[in-house]
This record gives sequence, C-alpha cells and structure tokens, in this order.
Amino acid sequence: MTDDLTAEILRNALAVAAEEASIVVVRSAYSTFIVEGADAAAAILDARGRLVAHSLSTALIQCASLRSALPYVLRAYPAESMEPGEVFVLNDVYQGGIHANDLLVFRPVFLDGAPAYFTGTLIHVADLSGLSAGGMASDATDVFLEGLQLPPIKIATADGLVEDMVRVLAANSRTPGKLVGDLRALIAGANVATRRLEEIAAAHTPAGLARGVDEHLAHTERRMRAGLAGLPPGTHRGEYRLDDGHLVRVAVTADGTGGLVVDFDGTDEQVPLPINSGFSQTHGGVMYAVRCFVDPSLPMNEGCFAPVEVRMPPGTLVNCTPPFPGGGRFGTVAAAEEAIFAALTGASPDGGGVAASGILQAFSVSGARRPWLHMSFDLGGMGARDGYDGPDATGALFGGGRNIVPQVEPIEARLPVRVEEVSLIPGSGGAGRHRGGLGTRTVIRMLEDARVDTRGDRLLRPPPGAAGGEPGRAGGYYRERRDGTREPLGTKATRQPLAAGEALVVETSGGGGYGDPAERGEAALRRDLADGRVTAPGEDA
Repeated sequence: MTDDLTAEILRNALAVAAEEASIVVVRSAYSTFIVEGADAAAAILDARGRLVAHSLSTALIQCASLRSALPYVLRAYPAESMEPGEVFVLNDVYQGGIHANDLLVFRPVFLDGAPAYFTGTLIHVADLSGLSAGGMASDATDVFLEGLQLPPIKIATADGLVEDMVRVLAANSRTPGKLVGDLRALIAGANVATRRLEEIAAAHTPAGLARGVDEHLAHTERRMRAGLAGLPPGTHRGEYRLDDGHLVRVAVTADGTGGLVVDFDGTDEQVPLPINSGFSQTHGGVMYAVRCFVDPSLPMNEGCFAPVEVRMPPGTLVNCTPPFPGGGRFGTVAAAEEAIFAALTGASPDGGGVAASGILQAFSVSGARRPWLHMSFDLGGMGARDGYDGPDATGALFGGGRNIVPQVEPIEARLPVRVEEVSLIPGSGGAGRHRGGLGTRTVIRMLEDARVDTRGDRLLRPPPGAAGGEPGRAGGYYRERRDGTREPLGTKATRQPLAAGEALVVETSGGGGYGDPAERGEAALRRDLADGRVTAPGEDA
C-alpha cells in the first residue's frame, strides 16, 4: 500500500468519524427540530486545540464553534486532570459558545494514558430557560434573559451522567424530557466518535495517527493557500446594513501569496438586543464566505483556518462582550458574509459579483396552556450572480448540508398544529439578467392556543440586487385570523398569542437579481413563466 493511499484512507476515516457522530446525535435526539431539521455538528480536535475533522452535512456556521470553545474547557479543566470517560458541556457565548440553547459537549480521547484528542458535538436543544420558549426572545436586553448560562462543567464520568447537574438543567427547561434526551444524544455522538478514533489509532498506532494528522492539516493548508493566492492582492472593503439600521463593515486584505486578513474594524458597537454575534459564530461565517472563493472540495479542518487571520473588535456587533446578548447572531453573521462577498467580488478583475440573499427566518411556536414547542428556520432565496440565477429557498448563506427545515408529517404527528402550505412564492426573486432565488410561504394552523416568537432580517430592507438587478421581494410574519384576514407580526415579535384555529404565516425574502432585467433572454422569461417562478401580469403571488 502506498503512502499516498494510506494518507487518503486516514483522512477519510477521520471525516467519517466526525460525520457519523453528527448522524448519531440527530437520530438519537428527542427534539423534533433536531430529528427532522438536523441542526447539529460534530468535530474531532487534537490536544493542541487544532480542528482535525468536522461534519459537513450540518450548518457550516458551526465550523468554528467547537474549535473556539475547547481552549476554555481546557482552561477550566487542564488535560492532565481529566479522567477517561469524562464529558464536559458549555453554552457560554463569550467562551466560544453560540447561545443558551446550543449545548457544546466534549469528551477527551486517551491514547498512551493521556488525552491526545477530543471529540465534540453540538445541537440546539429544545429549551433551556430564558424569556421565550426555545431561546427566541427578541426582547432580551442582556444574556441572562436568553437562558441559563453554562461555563465549562463536567456532565458525565465513566460511571454515567452527573445527576446533580442534569437535575439543574432539567429544572431550567420548559421541556425537561426533551432536554435530557438531547443531552444524552450529544454524549452518544461524542462516544461514537471516540470509539472510531480509538480504532483508527489502533490501526495506525498513536504515533502514526499523529503523523497522519499533521500531514493532513498541512496538505489542506497548502491547498487553502493556493486558492487564496488567486484573490486580487490588496485591501478590499465591503459593508452590509441590518434591518435595525446597524452596519457591519469589513476590510479584506489579500497578500497575493495565500495569506488573508479579515478585519471588522469600523463595525457598529454591540447593542442591548439579541442581534449581536459571539466571536465563534462570526469566525464561522468568515470561513464560509472565504471558502466560497477556493476549492469547494477542501475538507474543513485547521488547514483552512491557518491562512486566515480574523480581527473582531470586542464590544462590537461581531464580538459581543458581557452582558450583551448574542442569541440572534445569524443576521449579523450573514451581514458579515455579505460584506466579505461585496469586498472580494468588487475587487474581481472580471467584474463579476453576487446579489444579496434572503437569509433564514427563525420562529418558534409554543403551547400557551401546556408545554410543547415547534421551531424552524425557513430559508429565503439566494442572490443571483454573474452567469447564474439564484437557487430557490436555500438562502441560509451558512447553512449547507442537510435540509434544516423540519418536515410536515413529523411536525403534525408530534405537535398540535396542521401545516397547510409550504410553497415557493412566484415573483419573489429579484428581476435581472439573472433572476434571484425564490422565497417561501409556510402556513401553520394552531389546533391549540399558542404563542409565537419571530426573529428575522432582510424583511424591512429586502436583499438588494447587483449590477443593475432589482431587490428581492421582502418577506414577513403574519397572523391569519379564522376568517382569513391577515395582520403583520413584528419581524422580531415576542410571545404573541395565537388562538386555536388561527395560523402563523411565514414568508421569506427572495434573493436579489443580477444585471439589467431588460437583458434577460426571451427563452429564460418563458421558462420562468412556465415553471411558475413568475406570475403573468395582473396575477397575485
């Protein structure tokens, strides 16, 4: 067997171990949003904190989270003090976490008597306290109102769960059974990845595994630098404004040899609203945006991170500090990504570019009289780009991987709701030489009294077009009364009542168009009409 073939087998074995861990978490979880929406991630890291392998069939925004949080676990529990079978958990946004409802779990992997690697998993658990069920309170003015805060703590040993801590967590959840089930799923995923890594070490020897990891990361870094070397050298600037009026600014400096600096100096200061982002989420968004300009087949590991320096001034929208909330970070992260796209595509020598996308619109519906919870991230249309129409209903920007919108049948089987419509909205993509992707409409009828929380962006300021293209159609949230009349809910509504028989209507924004609409060919226009992506004059979408 050649050295190259051995290396390739090892690389794939590591990637499969991380991927299998994420699948185990999803299939073991209790929350419908996880089981059907697959909002999960898993990773393998080494004792130096380097990202060795990451699951890729999950939201790409999470690629930096486990990597960012592990140093804080090691600060609280030094590696030399750890014992086999111990598992640690945290959710602290200021220590590499995401927000209260996202739990990050780590298990050390012992080789030759010491922790040599760590396996990590994360998911958005059903509920962990806070003003609104599911951690969706858009009126939280500090982090304490978003939910229970967890610094790194020990949650399991070789003897099983630390029951005292489990009881504390369960007591702070509106759905304690689902929370504990989700926690067990996280640990199960970390356990599976640990076993796979031990098997890999046995097959290659610990020393051989260490050499293989070093070579794997170095190989990825060489490929990443080669891709970044193709970016126009110099400093390129971009910005994007949120619905709330707050601005994210970025300067991207390429050295022409494969190094990149992404600097958010000049971004607006953090605010006492859950639109700020913790540093790990912003870093993940940066890596997603940068990877759009290099070989998409690159594995996600430390080799991707090494050439990219990210500067996130503390106390700004992209790097919140205590006690400012960070739960609604995705609008800010998506704005950071759009700013990077604007900076780099504006510097492109061929004049190419991309229009803005309709990002995900989050919402939760919870029982008013008994505890139940439904959460979803409905996706807008992607922006068009030079040469291509925007894809429909994929506008998470950092989503990727599995579909993160829960499916109808399991929702109706488990919850007192009826899903009456999930459809594309004709004409919602911005017009242009290349059309923006379409947004979606979802109608959920309540069979019991409920409350709804919403968290959206690019609804008041719809995604703009590029190179003369038109903006996408703005989406929104609506209450539909029993008589069919609709009234708008706020883009960041909190605990709004929905009576049995009323419906929540969620419409996501379409992506912006690219180029002059007058330049769209007749064949493309006829195809749009035949496919139902646009409506005939006088028809209502």
